[in-house]
Amino acid sequence: MSEQQTTGRLYGVGLGPGDPSLMTVRAVQVIAEADVVAYHSARHGRSIARSIAAEHIRPDHVEEALVYPVTTETTDHPGGYRGALDEFYEEAAARLAAHLDAGRTVAVISEGDPLFYGSYQHMHKRLADRYPTEVIPGVTSVSAAAARLGTPLVEADEVLTILPGTLPEEELTARLASTDAAVVMKLGRTFPTVRRAMERSGRLAEARYVERATMSGERTGALAETDPESVPYFSVAVLPSRIANPAPTVDRDQVQADGDPARGEVVVVGTGPAGPLWLTPETRGALAAAEELVGYTTYLDRVPVRPGQRRHGSDNKVEAERAEFALDLARRGRRVAVVSGGDPGVFAMATAVLEVASQEEYRDVPVRVLPGLTAANAAAARAGAPLGHDYAVVSLSDRLKPWEVIAERLRSAAEADLVLALYNPGSRSRIWQVGKARELLLAHRSPDTPVVVARDVGGPGESVRIVQLADLDPDQVDMRTILLVGSSQTRTVRRGDDTEIVWTPRRYPER
Repeated sequence: MSEQQTTGRLYGVGLGPGDPSLMTVRAVQVIAEADVVAYHSARHGRSIARSIAAEHIRPDHVEEALVYPVTTETTDHPGGYRGALDEFYEEAAARLAAHLDAGRTVAVISEGDPLFYGSYQHMHKRLADRYPTEVIPGVTSVSAAAARLGTPLVEADEVLTILPGTLPEEELTARLASTDAAVVMKLGRTFPTVRRAMERSGRLAEARYVERATMSGERTGALAETDPESVPYFSVAVLPSRIANPAPTVDRDQVQADGDPARGEVVVVGTGPAGPLWLTPETRGALAAAEELVGYTTYLDRVPVRPGQRRHGSDNKVEAERAEFALDLARRGRRVAVVSGGDPGVFAMATAVLEVASQEEYRDVPVRVLPGLTAANAAAARAGAPLGHDYAVVSLSDRLKPWEVIAERLRSAAEADLVLALYNPGSRSRIWQVGKARELLLAHRSPDTPVVVARDVGGPGESVRIVQLADLDPDQVDMRTILLVGSSQTRTVRRGDDTEIVWTPRRYPER
């Protein structure tokens, strides 16, 4: 019997961002020991990877140039652009497999890191399960860009997001708005889209631009001042650490000579019914960008603590004073986020802020309202789809309106056969309203009308129950509870896993 032949070894070699001196010792060793050096290139034949490793490639090395059939141009391949590339990867992997089967060591060299948007990864997916393989990490363009800018990317608990510029503009905008720091790769023709996303997310002033980091022709600067026509593929957009790079501050007493705020604004944000999972990307971005956080202490506690931000918590019954305080801060050039639970426009802080902002002395202060997930929507989703048809939203609190008004609105909604979302149903000082509301509604609804009793939705004490209207117990209701009372059409169903759901049909029967 002949001795079993041993296959060669496959290496994915990261070369770093471009400067040959940033190659690792291990990368140099592997190239020196390899029989075959493979690298990708466009059809023009020039390979950035080969140019980085050039001084380590010997005349006796077998070179395999893996030339892409297309890069950004169109193709007449029957499988389209993706089909052309997949066919190329299969052919390239077959060429390397022939060397490996012959017992040769193959080093596939790749700029940056082989498994970070690297060309090598397509060979890895096709060969690593068949041959002994080792990946040599390399310094990424992300690290190189931060080093050339001379600024930290992230600090403390900040989150770094890596994004390809090829994402749709809306997706880029949402992700840029919600993260602390970011690097956007693959610019070139995507640059106009990336710039618009930076502007729409409110991050353009922070954004930096790095081109060919550590390579010949390196360029850095402000993204907003970069000519779109000059941007190559090997460039990145960087949103560095907000902690390490705070926005310029304005003295609290400094006001421009004409009386306008230097750069202040008030953003009223909704945190949803509970914690971070319920925040929108837009709200996350506004909270991160704020210098001052103002709100009811319970809601402020949902917002992560950030260095440099000041928090001003207060009681839940001083909404007008809280709004005035926030607007005064903004008049002095501060960026203020007024934090509300749920959606700020639903029985919450947006009205209080806008009411004060309508006074003459505050009319020049910019005010924005960002939506949040409402308690009614959150509770409905947990229970099924009780709000699937027309519904009315009523607060049972008589602190700001008389009970007679509440009762009349409940009667009108019940007579109209609307599903009801009842906010602020009870508290330690208000214990009779739920019973009165039940009594009133029973005059118009069947006793077996389903009622969703949802408490602390999204929180640690979450409880969602479905009871009949006649069995609604006021003692089981507090200020953290919302009630969804069905219409005559609302149904309950017990499903195969023994869970009960409630839903209101979208079609209403003809009279």
